Amino acid sequence: MDFVLKEEHGFSYIDEGEGEVLLLLHGLMGALSNWDAVIRDFSKEYRVIIPILPIYDLPLLTTGVKTLAKHVHRFVMHMGLTDFTLLGNSLGGHVGLIYCINHPQLVKSLILTGSSGLYENAFGGSFPRRESYDFVKEKVEYTFYDPKVATKELVDDVFKTINDRNRVIRILAMAKSAIRHNMAKDLHKIHIPVALIWGKNDKITPPEVAVEFNQLLPNSELYWIDQCGHAPMMEHPEEFNRLLKAFLEKYKVKV
Repeated sequence: MDFVLKEEHGFSYIDEGEGEVLLLLHGLMGALSNWDAVIRDFSKEYRVIIPILPIYDLPLLTTGVKTLAKHVHRFVMHMGLTDFTLLGNSLGGHVGLIYCINHPQLVKSLILTGSSGLYENAFGGSFPRRESYDFVKEKVEYTFYDPKVATKELVDDVFKTINDRNRVIRILAMAKSAIRHNMAKDLHKIHIPVALIWGKNDKITPPEVAVEFNQLLPNSELYWIDQCGHAPMMEHPEEFNRLLKAFLEKYKVKV
């Protein structure tokens, strides 16, 4: 990835392009490279910003989805952002939901893909054989419909992460926090337009999760991508970007 990572005032982030702001939130195991195709295509018309969520840097007692949402708000205030669109995958979607409930005046629309918040078959739930490379490879492949998307580089990164004691403790704490903070009773409070772009073959947050989100979010639209797992923007980037563009165009300010 040849995008510049900026660092200032305790924040690390990518900031590419100009125009309306598209703020991207990565998942628990999500690298910034997961968003390569989105940055490449949308930075031509939008200002695409991706803050690195400090999953591994929080004090253990405060490691959780609510703390990440507070971090995002500090970042938003630091950058002076308003009237922006939030896009979150997996844990990032969950953080985005909490953010939208706490700061509805700042967000114009929300896109969720493979979001936690209702139910997830958590990859971070336990690591009984984290020293086994083959076990980790199998788990990473499980994330996708096509196991070939789980490149050696991706598996290597996950293997390294979950064999770092400091990191794995926080991953487990974050996964438990996500399960604990179920959003079902709060989703009716989100009235902004929401797009649910979901893999039909997602095994982490299965299709019925997307259907429930669609039922509970008052102003939501559900889009399916076939032969696709938990990270549509990685597995089917062209189709994901097509659906994302169509949704964004509906609410884009006409100049």
